[in-house]
Order: sequence, then structure tokens, then C-alpha cells
Amino acid sequence: MHYTPLNKIIREAVASGIKEIVLNNVLGQRFIGNGVRGDAKITINGVPGGDLGMFMSGPECEIFGNAEHAPGNTMDYGSLIIHGSAGDAVAHSMRGGKVFVKGNIGYRGGIHMKEYEGKRPILVVGGTSHAFLGEYMAGGLILVLGIGQEPTIQDRGIGSGIHGGEIVIRGDVNEKLLGVGAKKVEFNEDDLARLTPVIKDFCERFDIDSSQFLDTNYSRIIPASSRPFAGKYTWE
Repeated sequence: MHYTPLNKIIREAVASGIKEIVLNNVLGQRFIGNGVRGDAKITINGVPGGDLGMFMSGPECEIFGNAEHAPGNTMDYGSLIIHGSAGDAVAHSMRGGKVFVKGNIGYRGGIHMKEYEGKRPILVVGGTSHAFLGEYMAGGLILVLGIGQEPTIQDRGIGSGIHGGEIVIRGDVNEKLLGVGAKKVEFNEDDLARLTPVIKDFCERFDIDSSQFLDTNYSRIIPASSRPFAGKYTWE
């Protein structure tokens, strides 16, 4: 089925009050859940195409497979639970809700994430991320647990241009991997208390023992400045 009629059916179903939708044999159809509002549960068996859940507000999409680029793009509220890995630009410009990826993600995960009218977006990655994680991040939380990875992240540009929010990565992060405008600070017991509900929520979704992550063995990366590139636009 082409993605256009598929997404029309999904929107009409949710608007009519249907609370549970199951999509089988999904193979690259784009924009699933695009702009859908409500409290429906959408189960996806297969590999959805790009921009899964874009502009979505409310539903939960659970994906039993991988996802392509930019799942959660500009998502307002709701959740994406991805049992595989995902491509580049996961949670691009996301402004609310949560994206949980059991496996790995590609490049520029969490780019331009932002907090919006009291909403705080959350991206949790069970595996690892490629370069430029949290690029130009303006708000929210990115948490990378690094399951099966040592070290958790080896690619550069972490937090490049970050001016809001926080990136928390399991284990120690080499400061050479930080991007312009990012700095590493201590992760303490108060931080662990804040993040424990998020860690437990993620682990429960994928039947993972959360106790192995409930300590302070994390690196916390935050903005060094609210205007990391201000000097580039200064005229003398």
C-alpha cells in the first residue's frame, strides 16, 4: 500500500474513536502517524519509512522492527517505542513526548530538540549513537545507555552547538569527542534520582534489568553557553 492512502486510513480511524491499530508487513511507508492526535495505540510490525510520528500529538507507536530516518520529527506529544535500531536525525526538532530506541541510532540524533510550553522531550538509546548527537540542542533529555558498547560512544561532535537541555551518556566520555559549545560536568546522586524513572520506564518497555544502570557511572553534557556561536556573528 502507498503511504498516502495508508495514512489517511490511520487518521480517519483515530478521529472516529478507534483506540488500537495494528499495521502488518510495513515496508518503508513514510509519515505513519503524521499529525495524528488522540490516545490511540498504533502497533507497527515491519520497518516504517522516514518521519514516523512527525507532528504527532498523543498516540503511542510501538515498532517491532527498525525505523528509518527522523522518527519523532517535531513530535509534540506521545511516544515511539522502537524495538530495533533507527536511522539518522532521530527525534529531529522534537518538542515533547518520548522516543525509546532499544538498539542503535545513526547520525545527528536529537538535532534541534527543544522544550516547548512546559513539555520536555526525551530520547533514550539503548545502544550507541554516531556523530553529532544532540547537535544544536535547545532543550530536553538525551540518554544513551550503551548496552553492549565499550566505550558507549566513539564518534565526535557530541552536543555541537548545544544551548539547552542535557545529554547523559553511560560511562566516561572523552572530552575530545565534545562539539563546540558543549562541556562535561559531574553526574551526581541528584541527577540519578531525576533520571531513575526514565531509566526504569525504558527498561520495562524492553524487558531489561534496570538495576545495572542505577548508579552514577554517567557523563553529563550541558551547554557551556546559551549562545555558543555568538562570536561568529560579531562585527567590529
